[in-house]
Order: sequence, then C-alpha cells, then structure tokens
Amino acid sequence: MSHFSQIKTKLKCKESLVKALNTLGHEVEHNVQLEVRGGHAIGHPKVDACLAIAPDIGFKWCDRSDHYKLVAEEDTWDLDVPVQRFIDKLSQQYAIEKIKTTTAEDGFNVEHQTKNIDGTVELVVSRWNY
Repeated sequence: MSHFSQIKTKLKCKESLVKALNTLGHEVEHNVQLEVRGGHAIGHPKVDACLAIAPDIGFKWCDRSDHYKLVAEEDTWDLDVPVQRFIDKLSQQYAIEKIKTTTAEDGFNVEHQTKNIDGTVELVVSRWNY
C-alpha cells in the first residue's frame, strides 16, 4: 500500500526554500493537502504541507526540530531525478539562496556565480566601503 515518507532535511528558511525550488524549475503552492495518487480510495492518507511542488511531494514544518521535512510518496515519485539526488540538488541551491540573502542583508552584491565541473558553486560577492 502506498504511503508518504517523511525525510528530514536541514532546511529552515521558507523564503530560501521557495527560491531554491523556483530556481530548480518547480512551481510552489502554499498550504496544500498532499494526497497519495489515487487517494480518493478509502485508506489513502492525506498530509498537510506548508509547501508543495506536486500533488504528492511537499514540505512540512517540524516544530520540534525547527526544520522542514520532505514529504513524498516514493512509490509514485516522478521527478526527473531520484529522491536523494533531488535532496542534494535542493540543498545546494538552498545554500546558494541563503548565502545570497544573508550577504545582501550585510550590504554585499553578488558579482558572479560559477558552477564548477565537479558540481561545486563559487559565489563572488563585494561591498563598497564609504
């Protein structure tokens, strides 16, 4: 029987998470009830999610540990990458968005961003001192 898996992440900032998902090409819906595909049948669970990118893929806020959990129905996962690869790509893009936001708050501008052959990302930021 299909069910939702909840995968712990280290993602804490909703704004950075939404920007990261958008950058990766996902349209984000807010405050959605996720449903296992074919969920109208009796016994299929529904889960409230703060953010969703598909009817059965979203994020739920975990108050106890102060982070988001990825909530997904893994049996019907239909993104172009496996779950773990999705989490890896999302975590990297989330870190980039978080750095951009934090540095902008401190008065820095992103001069350029480079993605290296090994998959690492280099951000160059600068700030004028007056």
